[in-house]
Amino acid sequence: MATNLIKNNFNNARPFLKWAGGKTQLLLELEKRFPKPIRKSRVIKRYIEPFVGGGAMFFYLKNHYLVNESILMDVNPELIMAYRVIQQDVDKLIAILNDMETEHLQKGEDARKDNFYSIRADYNQQLEFVDYPNYEAGWIQRTASLIFLNKTCYNGLFRLNSKGEFNVPFGRYKNPNICDEANLQAVHQALEKTEILCADFTHAQDFIKKDTLVYMDPPYRPLNSTSHFTSYSGERFCDQDQEKLARFYQEMDLKGAYLVLSNSDPKNHDLEDNFFDELYSKYEIDRVPAKRNINSNTSSRGEINELIIRNFSD
Repeated sequence: MATNLIKNNFNNARPFLKWAGGKTQLLLELEKRFPKPIRKSRVIKRYIEPFVGGGAMFFYLKNHYLVNESILMDVNPELIMAYRVIQQDVDKLIAILNDMETEHLQKGEDARKDNFYSIRADYNQQLEFVDYPNYEAGWIQRTASLIFLNKTCYNGLFRLNSKGEFNVPFGRYKNPNICDEANLQAVHQALEKTEILCADFTHAQDFIKKDTLVYMDPPYRPLNSTSHFTSYSGERFCDQDQEKLARFYQEMDLKGAYLVLSNSDPKNHDLEDNFFDELYSKYEIDRVPAKRNINSNTSSRGEINELIIRNFSD
């Protein structure tokens, strides 16, 4: 009964941005590996996600579990801005997006392309003037532009260059759903009573305690030298960062938290690559099939294994 009530309240909220590395397809595999007390009770006392990204796991949990406390974090200030705008000013955001969608869709393809690059240029030019620490009205328009670009750019990518500028080219879509009002309202409801922070993953240690459920979905380690796609914040997440995260994982394990982490499996391309097997040798490591849908090289898309790492047994 509680599960049905939650579904009705949040109207099956789902990610409002298309996000490279999103976990929608792995949700059931991840849920199978949740702690038995949580799966049985359908109640999560405290949930923390230090790399929230598109938020597929968070929204799934809000739709299907009773989540008493939730804390979402990411190092990407533009992403955190968008979450906070939807949390605090969703109606104003929807009004702007509706106008942007109406104007865009009534144009021909060449005019749509010009419109896209005009909005992208303005979005990037305003970068140096954004006051990230302090919520302000200008955030609403900027979030609308971000969502517009995500819905109309090539392959729905979110990618920043080293200057922090959005640099994905125009995508040709016949009828892009730029303003998904129903989902934005559902996301707004799901974000009620949720703390949203722009911070490095290590800051999550201040909130993690015994029995906290923590899901870590860091930028994936590239499968090979040509498959880098970790530029969600203008910076790469290198092997040293992965090692730092593994140390953090061990420290949080000592607190008695339930830890679930996902990453790419290096063995897809090199059976001798034991990078994660060695980093997390003390923990449960499962390899599960998944499809990589966002890749500039279509020949690199397809089914591969990904890792799910837990600090508890079934």
